Amino acid sequence: MSDALDYDMEEPLTSTARPLTNVTLTVRVIKSFPYRNVKNLVLANYNLREKTGADLMHDCLQHIKSEGSFRPFRSVDYDTLKIYTHAHRSKTVNLVINFDHDDDWIIDTRDPQGKKLCEYDIENETEISMYKLEDYQKFKENPEEKW
Repeated sequence: MSDALDYDMEEPLTSTARPLTNVTLTVRVIKSFPYRNVKNLVLANYNLREKTGADLMHDCLQHIKSEGSFRPFRSVDYDTLKIYTHAHRSKTVNLVINFDHDDDWIIDTRDPQGKKLCEYDIENETEISMYKLEDYQKFKENPEEKW
C-alpha cells in the first residue's frame, strides 16, 4: 500500500487524515479494573507500518518506567494490548475495557517479527487498552466496580 492511498485529504476524518507512518495513538494503561484506575498515554508521530505489537508494548513500558506521573502504574505486570475503540466507529459502554472482540482485537505482543500494527486495522486516533490479562479475566467473570 502506498502512502498516497492510506490517508484521505479530500474528505478527511481524524482516522484517515494522516498517513499510517505518522499517527497519534492513545494507550489506556489500566492498573485496576474494579476501581477504574486508568491513565492515558498518548503516542504522537507513531509509525503503524513499521511497528509491531511487541514494539508498542516495549514503547509503552518505557514510558511507564520513565514518566513520573505513571509511578503508581509501575506495580502491574502488563502483558496484553487490545483495541478499545476505533475513531469514528461505535464505542463500548464500559468505561474501563471493551469486553467484545477478545478473539480479534487482542494484539500479539510476544513476536517482535509479528504483524505490523496497521494489519490490525489500527489507524490514527485508535484507542488501545494495556493491562494484565489475568486481571481482565477475573474482572470479566464478575464485572463489579468498587467505587
